Amino acid sequence: MTPLDIDQIRADTPGTLSVNHLNNAGSSLVPNPVLDTVTEHLALEAGIGGYEAEALRQPEIRSVYDSIGTLIGADPQNVAITDNATGAFIQALSAIPFVPGDVIVTTRNDYVSNQIMFLSLASRFGVEVVHGPERPSGGVDVGALEKLIHRMRPKLVTVTHIPTSSGLVQHVADVGAICRQREVLYLVDACQSVGQMPIDVEDIGCDFLTATSRKFLRGPRGVGFLYVSDRALGLGLEPLFPDMRGADWIQGDLYQPAPGARRFENFEAPIAMVLGMGRAARYAMDLGLEAIRARAWALSDSLRTRLAELDGVHVQDRGEAQCAIVTASMDGHHPLDLLRALRKEGIHTSRTGRDSAIFDFDEKGVDQVLRISPHYYNTEEEIEAIVQALSRLMK
Repeated sequence: MTPLDIDQIRADTPGTLSVNHLNNAGSSLVPNPVLDTVTEHLALEAGIGGYEAEALRQPEIRSVYDSIGTLIGADPQNVAITDNATGAFIQALSAIPFVPGDVIVTTRNDYVSNQIMFLSLASRFGVEVVHGPERPSGGVDVGALEKLIHRMRPKLVTVTHIPTSSGLVQHVADVGAICRQREVLYLVDACQSVGQMPIDVEDIGCDFLTATSRKFLRGPRGVGFLYVSDRALGLGLEPLFPDMRGADWIQGDLYQPAPGARRFENFEAPIAMVLGMGRAARYAMDLGLEAIRARAWALSDSLRTRLAELDGVHVQDRGEAQCAIVTASMDGHHPLDLLRALRKEGIHTSRTGRDSAIFDFDEKGVDQVLRISPHYYNTEEEIEAIVQALSRLMK
């Protein structure tokens, strides 16, 4: 594993000159190669028109599928471009023909948008939603989940790889092995894991995987992707509103059904952002996902250790493996107040509340946490800066 050249990476990231950005679980600072890719295409659209620019950039657009496929260990034909991770999740769910009495087995760490979708399916179609039990250390109990799957015979199992509310990393590959053995459809929300750690859909064993560009992948906002397995495609699964993607993108025939997973795409797409996402994927792969994970997680482990030393600070992360999302509650201080005070000092964080993770927060007995999410381009000095700032603000 080649060490990362942090000086060069920060030179590629102009935002680091002005802010201490520790909100990468929200939206990362994009590197210059991504910024250049987006702005160059927007300039081309301004000069010749959006459709004409799209037609001219066909080779580059096709290479985005290659880049995303390589990033997650998939064939490009199994990748669909979406507007965001939630849109990808909706497309995946809409393709499954649920009927009354069907069961969805999930965990207690889903993002609130996913939970709302499950509740909607329960209300509209009579689907039963069952949450697998947790291990005492955090994360779904895979052994208990296997028994639940055997007993309930669900139509779908879905797991959030890394929840938005904590540093927990779920054992998605172990769940995937169970789903493959039982021939159960398996959907993984990888919104927070793509870009901060290696992802291989074959190892995970999923039928669907959803992700966004703007978080740890360091791409632009407004675009994401969906992976669909050969097995799922072979079952003839179609999104509820298939949009016969026009293929001035693909083959020049507006009415030809899109091949593979592209049947899950919409006709309209922000081409500049799509190209930016592809460039972000190549940037991450050039650095190496193992090296990215090692540095981002080491910075986060250091931050947890330093926060735990502060009086009145309670680190709320659980799980055997903990990632580049650090959450903490502070006695007598509302996270939103701390967030605003930190932002005045040029330190960017975010707040996560119970409304985003009801089960997780109820079990921890908290309503709000300050979420701090370093990435590999952050420095040890920036970690120390937020610790000192919090220590001062809490006094």
